[in-house]
Amino acid sequence: MQIRYFLALSLLPNIVLADEPTTTEAPSLQCVVAPPVSRSFEDREALTGISDDQIVIISDHSSVAYNNQAEFSGDVSFSQGLRHIAADNAVLDQKEQRLNADGNLIFKDELFTVTADTLEAQMSTNNATLKGAQYWLHGQQVHGDAEKLQITSDNNLLLTKTNFTTCPPGDESWLLEADMIKIDSKEEWGEIWNAKLRIANIPVLYIPYMTVPVSDKRKTGFLFPSFSTSTTNGVEVSTPYYWNIAPEFDLTFTPDFMSSRGLYTKTEFRYLAGEQQNGQFNVEYLGSDSKLTSNADRYLYHWSHQGAVNKNWRVRSDYTDVSDNNYFNDLNSDVNQSTDNQLSRIGEASYFERDWDFNMRVQDIKVLGEDEKPYQVMPQLNFNYRSADIFNTIDFKFNSELTNFRHQDNEYNTATRLHLVPSLIWPIQGPAGSFTSEVKLLQTQYWQQNIDEDSTLNDSISRTIPQARLHGQVNFERATQLFDEQYRQTLEPQIQYLYVGYEDQSNIGIYDTAQLQEDYYGLFRDRQYSGLDRVADANQFTLGFTTRLFDQTNREKLKFSVGQIMYLEDSKVSIDDTYEETAQSTSVLAAELDAQLYNDWFVSGSVQHDTETGENKKNEVTLDYRPSSDRLLQLSYRYVPDLLNTNTNDQVDISQAGVRTSWPISDNLYFVGNYYYDLNESRNIETYTGVQYESCCWALRLSYHYRIKTNYDDDLSESIDGREEFESGVYLNFVIKGLGGSGPLGVDDMLNEGLFNYRKPLYLRN
Repeated sequence: MQIRYFLALSLLPNIVLADEPTTTEAPSLQCVVAPPVSRSFEDREALTGISDDQIVIISDHSSVAYNNQAEFSGDVSFSQGLRHIAADNAVLDQKEQRLNADGNLIFKDELFTVTADTLEAQMSTNNATLKGAQYWLHGQQVHGDAEKLQITSDNNLLLTKTNFTTCPPGDESWLLEADMIKIDSKEEWGEIWNAKLRIANIPVLYIPYMTVPVSDKRKTGFLFPSFSTSTTNGVEVSTPYYWNIAPEFDLTFTPDFMSSRGLYTKTEFRYLAGEQQNGQFNVEYLGSDSKLTSNADRYLYHWSHQGAVNKNWRVRSDYTDVSDNNYFNDLNSDVNQSTDNQLSRIGEASYFERDWDFNMRVQDIKVLGEDEKPYQVMPQLNFNYRSADIFNTIDFKFNSELTNFRHQDNEYNTATRLHLVPSLIWPIQGPAGSFTSEVKLLQTQYWQQNIDEDSTLNDSISRTIPQARLHGQVNFERATQLFDEQYRQTLEPQIQYLYVGYEDQSNIGIYDTAQLQEDYYGLFRDRQYSGLDRVADANQFTLGFTTRLFDQTNREKLKFSVGQIMYLEDSKVSIDDTYEETAQSTSVLAAELDAQLYNDWFVSGSVQHDTETGENKKNEVTLDYRPSSDRLLQLSYRYVPDLLNTNTNDQVDISQAGVRTSWPISDNLYFVGNYYYDLNESRNIETYTGVQYESCCWALRLSYHYRIKTNYDDDLSESIDGREEFESGVYLNFVIKGLGGSGPLGVDDMLNEGLFNYRKPLYLRN
């Protein structure tokens, strides 16, 4: 019996590519090796526009023999179609249609360049054989040597006793030697027989047969493995396998062995549905988790789909389910991060026209770690209509919603809600400012079912609430001088009056409503709560202003905003149905700042201050030093008092300080680190340190992570034997470029590691 060993190392490019803004970049490397160029290829008009049937030969000297052989010498240039040959000497046998050349020989076509000792070409079949060859693939880092190199009629390469690398000449950190390599120019993949991989000139791996990419095309095969060790998972080895099923389908299967838990398998199937739709399925499974005393099975299912059916219809779906609340805290899922505690399940179809749109949606949200389950939207229908200038620049809008709320537990009541909102808007816009008048009528009808006898809810409720809003803003400008620099300063005061009628809503259940954030822009909203179950009455003025500084090149250097609401009447509507009149006459004073302090120093901050109690409700500030796109030093602090701990139902204060940096130590060595400290608990809550080395032909990343481990109480987490409060781990990633490695590892994902993902704090306008 003959057994053939097969190993394929391949790239994994995305099916659907999307350009995303990068936060910081690793140092650029000049890695493409330029092949030699003969002066015979330059400035020769005869070398362009030549067909495959034409042969053009240029040389310093030539002679023709009686046996139909022509000899050329002295800077010989031979061209046929897209192939060009430069040599010192050449002999053309017209009868046999054969060309022999030697002496400073260079062969070039659209895909590769080859230097060799000798060349023998059969022009009738477009075949060529070069001995003692060196070759370079155009647009790639791949180059190597070959005892013999054959070029077939379909432009494929056959190399005998050969090697290749992506490292620069003279610095072959890795080299692959093989008895034979075949490079398919159409498929852009290479087949290799009897390969020996050398790293630092030491043989480390023998492979009877393998395939490698010579472009970014997708191909079935193993991807590079990853290795890590942590206090919770133990030694972890992951070996992904990629299956290129079809141009519109692919699948990645990743067996991930964890010494402390067992075999964790992850499967991702991606697909394209036509030109404008795409989606993916994910299945993850860990059988009999050894870390749990119950040895319970753990799993995840995920499906997402989005795209356009045609120019009017759009569809979207997203569904995720997990076996337990701590799934993302314990396992390295490909779907969600450990900081995600909500699983949203949405199915949506939308139709768009110029003046109106229609939307159908079903939604269910699973909150990890909470016993109380949110209501399901089954379904929701939205219709929106808009018409501009219906009368003397007055716009008309009509928004409507029909929603059916269901609950997984039978003891909860259900409801159907119809919400209609006609509105008239009179916008006045100009360079000096704007003034908008808006009148709405909020008409809502509830039909509530399965109501308990002791409940205050009613079966049928009709709620009609009028709303009026006046919003004005004025733009002032002046030239000013600061620190001997000329600036243009703006002052943009704005004022809003909001009136919302009062109606007792204690007979309506809470289905999709929550308190909204009181930041600066939230002060100018026309609502206090999200959703529609509570519409807070209002009779209030909001005052605020924004000032900006622009330099002489019109780049924004500073932006500062501050505002506050003055209540003319106390609101009588609250989300907890207490209906006690609030005693506050003003809202929090909300302020936000984004500024370039000096050259490469930036500051960003926000504060919400209670002027009546003199206490801060929220503080957040970051100081950035960014001397270049690949250098960052960030100091941050945040403070949030009286935050509800969902596990203990206690009020806790959050006071945390942190430092984060990403910095190139050299052209090849990069460092990323962060450190966050809890001032209230006097303890470190997260540390991340990563060092990445990258050359033109390989990259290595070594990182260490120490972080607090979130724990959602559930049946599985209670059975964990000695569950750690903190987790630490060491991670190693190694990539050989050109053997299936995905190129530079990058540092963006290192900045986003952990609980406190990097956020660029500045949104100044250029």
